[in-house]
This record gives sequence, structure tokens and C-alpha cells, in this order.
Amino acid sequence: MTEHFLILLLALLLDRIVGDPPALWQRIPHPVVWFGKAIGFADARFNKRSFSPAERRRNGVVVIIALLALSAGLGFILHLVLARLGPLGILIEVAIAAVFLAQKSLSDHVLAVAEGLRREGLAGGRRAVSMIVGRDPQTLDEAGVSRAALESLAENFSDGVVAPAFWYAVLGLPGLLAYKMLNTADSMIGHLSEKHADFGWASAKLDDVANWPAARLSMLLIAVGAWAHYGASAARSAIDLGLRDHGLHRSPNSGWPEAAMAGALDLRLAGPRVYGGVAVREPMMNAAGRQNASVKDVEAGVSVFKGAGNALAGIALAAFLVFLVF
Repeated sequence: MTEHFLILLLALLLDRIVGDPPALWQRIPHPVVWFGKAIGFADARFNKRSFSPAERRRNGVVVIIALLALSAGLGFILHLVLARLGPLGILIEVAIAAVFLAQKSLSDHVLAVAEGLRREGLAGGRRAVSMIVGRDPQTLDEAGVSRAALESLAENFSDGVVAPAFWYAVLGLPGLLAYKMLNTADSMIGHLSEKHADFGWASAKLDDVANWPAARLSMLLIAVGAWAHYGASAARSAIDLGLRDHGLHRSPNSGWPEAAMAGALDLRLAGPRVYGGVAVREPMMNAAGRQNASVKDVEAGVSVFKGAGNALAGIALAAFLVFLVF
């Protein structure tokens, strides 16, 4: 376990510094692309319109179980092979784990929204935020663009950073690869469209279960990040709002980090928004907070996010030292 947490710590640091180099993934497909191909193949083969809803749901259950087993098995084989390579194997496993984390890429994308607003005004902000959210950017004013960036930052901190780190900590490479396969499946087939309501049902439900611990941990980490940058009052607000308002979100997990971020920055988040021309009406988290989010709030949110990432690395370091001593 000592080596296990050392690898996690180094992977978090590597991802924080290097992220996803575009030059690398322009030459070879990212592993998540291969996960997506496997899910797409299964969708085309086992989710045909000629199947009944019951058949689609059954097929979806079998498919996601098979994909999780295959990805976990691949992770297990990789770990066995790398364990034979000594220090070189440790370094390779660090690099593999870092590939499935998203600290730098997430902060870079969110800061690009702030940069777009500063340089090109609302048009630049809308263009940049359209890269990270699914809502219609043309319906957003500057405050809406800023809130959308912050909501994406908080939600993706949970499922793009904390959850992969958590499942690696618990189950190593098998857990990490299985989680990323599940999370990719949820993003592709887990939505409630007519085509995927039955076939993606199991993927959506399992993704909710897999993200349950990370969502709640992410609230605490955001509170630590708020404390590091803005003091104890911001940390208390993050926890208070996370506990109080998380249930206002339609997702059973996304509300925890988003409500915590709303409390940390004293902003209203969530609320009504438009996806593909369809209005989604939800109550505001932190309804008593400030309404007019700005570029400065986006940058403040990234500071909190980085502080939360530091806290996550601190947990990995503490676990490493505990196992090293005992």
C-alpha cells in the first residue's frame, strides 16, 4: 500500500503540472477514446430500434457489466506486468494514472472562459464556455457564462479528479480503468433520451453509485480550498451550503460540489438554463448569494479548485506516510 499511495501522489502531481499534452494525443488516441469506441460498438449492436424496451434494458445491464469487467481485467494485467519492472514499472503506472485525471485540463478550460471574456467580451466567453458545458451558450449573458464555467468546474472536479483518484486509492489500476469506462458510458448513453432511456439505465445508475463517495469528499476538499484562499468563513459557507442545497440539483451527486462552490464564492449557482432549446428549471443554490458572477469569480473559483487539488494530494501524501511508518 505504501507504493500504491506514492503512485497516486505522483500521478496527481504529474497531472497538475503536465495535464494532457495535445501533441501526444494528436498522434495516438487517448484511452478514453478507445473506451468510447467500445461503448459505441455495443450501442450500435445491442440497442437496435427493433428491440423491445425490456430487451434494451437487459442488454444495457449485460453490456456495462462486461465492459467494466474487461476494463478492470485490463487494469489488473497492466499492474501485474508493471510490478515486474521495478522502479520503471512504478513510473509507467504513475503516467497511466495521470492520464485519467483532469486537474490541469479542467483549470485550463475554465481559465480560457475568463480569458475569452476579458479579450473578446461576451462572444469570446460564450465560445470558450461552449467547450465545457452542454447548455446553449447564446442564451447566456456574462454572468451566465461565468456561472456555467464555475458549475462545470465544481462538477468535473468531483467526477474528473476526485472520483478517479478515489477508485485508484481503493482498487488500483483495475478500479481506475473500470471507473473511467463507467463514467464514459454514462456520458454517452446514460442520458434520458428516447434512444438510451432503457439501454443506458444501468450505466447511469451505476455511475451514480460510483460517484457517491467522491461527490461528498469533493465538498470537503472545496471547503479546504476555500479556507486556504479566503479564510475560515468561506470554508464554513462551503460546507453549510453543500449540506443544505445539494438536493436542489437534479443529480444525486453533482449538487454537493456545486453547492459547496456556491458557498465558497457567495454566488448563486444552477437555476434555470437551456439545453438544446429545452428549458430546464431548477432552483438556485445559495439563493441569497450574489447573482452577477464575473470574470473575477471564475478566477477565484479556479483558485479554490487548485486549493482543493492540493488538499487531495495532501491526503495521498498522508496515506503514503502512514503506510511507510506503520
